[in-house]
Amino acid sequence: MLSTLGFHHITLVASDARRTLAFYHDVLGLRLVKQTVNFDDPGAYHLYFGDETGAPGTIVTFFEWAQAPRGRYGVGGVHHLAFSVPTYEALLKWKRRLTDLGMPVSGPMPRGYFTSLYFRDPDGQVLEIATAGPGYTLDEPIEALGRGVMQQKDSQLPGGRNEALIAATTHPEPVPGITPDMVLTGLHHITGMTDDIERASDFYEQALGLKLVKKTINQDDPDTPHWFWANYEGTRVLPGSAWTLFGWSPRHPKARGGIGQTHHVAFRAKDATEQLAWREHLLSIGLEVSPVMDRQYFQSIYFSAPDGQLLEIATDGPGFAVDEPVATLGESLKLPAWLEPHRAAIEGELGPLK
Repeated sequence: MLSTLGFHHITLVASDARRTLAFYHDVLGLRLVKQTVNFDDPGAYHLYFGDETGAPGTIVTFFEWAQAPRGRYGVGGVHHLAFSVPTYEALLKWKRRLTDLGMPVSGPMPRGYFTSLYFRDPDGQVLEIATAGPGYTLDEPIEALGRGVMQQKDSQLPGGRNEALIAATTHPEPVPGITPDMVLTGLHHITGMTDDIERASDFYEQALGLKLVKKTINQDDPDTPHWFWANYEGTRVLPGSAWTLFGWSPRHPKARGGIGQTHHVAFRAKDATEQLAWREHLLSIGLEVSPVMDRQYFQSIYFSAPDGQLLEIATDGPGFAVDEPVATLGESLKLPAWLEPHRAAIEGELGPLK
C-alpha cells in the first residue's frame, strides 16, 4: 500500500509579502528559497521558505493576497503549524528571543510527547515550536501506538498546570541571534479540525497511508479528542509526517479561507511515477482529483478531505535549484517560461520585495 513520507509543504495566505519576509526570515531564521508568483494568479507573490535547499518537509509558502478577506479557522481548516527544535534548552531560547522582540508567547507548555511554545505571525496564524521528544512512546510501546485513548496528567491540563511557573520560565540571558541549536529543523506537525474524527481516521489511512499513532485529548479543551496520524509501520514514527486533528462537532463553523489562514497542506510523493500511482489510487477510492499540474519546482495534484480540507500531493523534485544556484536561492524573482514574456508587467504589479 502507498504511504506518504510526510509533509512536502504548507501554503498560507499573507497580506503583505514584505512583512512576511521580515518575520519568517529575520525573526524565525528560515531561508527564502524562492520568490516567484502564484502560477494561477501571476499578479500575486508566492514566497517559499525552508532550510538551506528547501527540502521537502521544511517548506512554508505564502500567497500574497492583500485584498483577500480575513480568514477564520474552523472545521476543514488548519488550527496551527508546528516547527521542530531538538531540545528544551533551544525552546527556552526561542521564548526569550520572541518575547524580547515584543511578541506574546505562551509556554513552555508540557504536552507529554513534546514541549511547545505558541505565538502568532503578523497575519494572525497560530504557530508552534515543539521539541523533538520525548515522543509518542511515552505512554505506549512503539509496536502498539494508537491502540487506546491516552489520558493526560493533571499537570498538563487547565486548572492543573502551574500557569505562573510556565509564564515565568524562559532563558536567563537575552538571545539576540539564532544560535545553531535553535535552527528550526522542519515541520514537527500540523494540526487541523474535523467534524467526524472517526471518518477522518479512515480517510487519512485509506487515502494517504497514514497510521494512527495517538488517541488523546486536546490539553487546552479536555472534552475534545485530539488524534495523531503519521508514517508509521510499527517500529518508528517518521519525523515530519505527524498530521493531527481536533475532533469538533458538526455544530462548529467551517473554516473560511483568507488572510492568516492555511490555503492547503501538501504531502510528499517521491517522483512523478509515484505521483501518478497516487492519483490512480485516489480516483479508485472515489475522490475528485485534479490533473497533474506543473509547479516548476515540483508537480502537484489536488483533492479534498471529507471535511473540506484542501490537500495536495507534490513530488520531491526537481527542487528549487532548477532555475538558480543553491547559493543564491530566493535572491531574485523567478518566473516559469510561459510567464517570462510578461515579466515587466508582472514586476510592475508586484512591486519590490526588498
